[in-house]
Amino acid sequence: MSRGRVGVVIFPGSNCDQDVLWALEELGFEAVRVWHGSMRLSGLDALVLPGGFSYGDYLRAGAIARFSPVMQAVTAWAEKGLPILGICNGFQILCEAGVLPGALLPNVSRHFQCEPVHVRVENVSTPFTRGIPAGRVLRLPIAHAQGRYFAPPEVLAALERNGQVVFRYTSAAGERAAAANPNGSLNDIAGICNPAGNVVGLMPHPERAVHRSLGGEDGRLIFLSLAEVLATVM
Repeated sequence: MSRGRVGVVIFPGSNCDQDVLWALEELGFEAVRVWHGSMRLSGLDALVLPGGFSYGDYLRAGAIARFSPVMQAVTAWAEKGLPILGICNGFQILCEAGVLPGALLPNVSRHFQCEPVHVRVENVSTPFTRGIPAGRVLRLPIAHAQGRYFAPPEVLAALERNGQVVFRYTSAAGERAAAANPNGSLNDIAGICNPAGNVVGLMPHPERAVHRSLGGEDGRLIFLSLAEVLATVM
């Protein structure tokens, strides 16, 4: 029996959609391809905006994809309180579209960075973290050039005050340190959620850490948390 029908939005130039589709199917979900021109998301239980590029990211990451027809449906989904996960470029698109606050800027290194990092789970009330103990440190890979989270001081303060920081870069021991922050994100932020908690965006790639053959399985926890939530409503 399927754990749920999860749509994976595919934009022109996407190159991580297949990774997400495979990970979802590996974990027992029914993965459904959703083309960027679609304006309907009927029959789905959750939605993932995958990583990789979209429209070549010619202006900046996510700046063109935000105008895709599907984003009207994504925004409506978010307002209805349905589960949405934005991974890397998907996170960037959600911020560009105003579904999530803030922006993702070029890494302080000015280089594309592809490496494993550690993130601490700060908020366990979202559909993608409900099954993970608070404070659990996950080892997940990153692959981005524009992953530095930025928000104005008042927005940053509201995120912290409202518990909207979902993942934070730390050491393997769960300690915050400059050396553990790979891109210079403010407050070591690796992922956030909207005020309702149903929309989550993060820069690391959980779909690339769902099997030992990939070097780790911590990413499974994020998708299996979604499975637990869907099991209560299906």
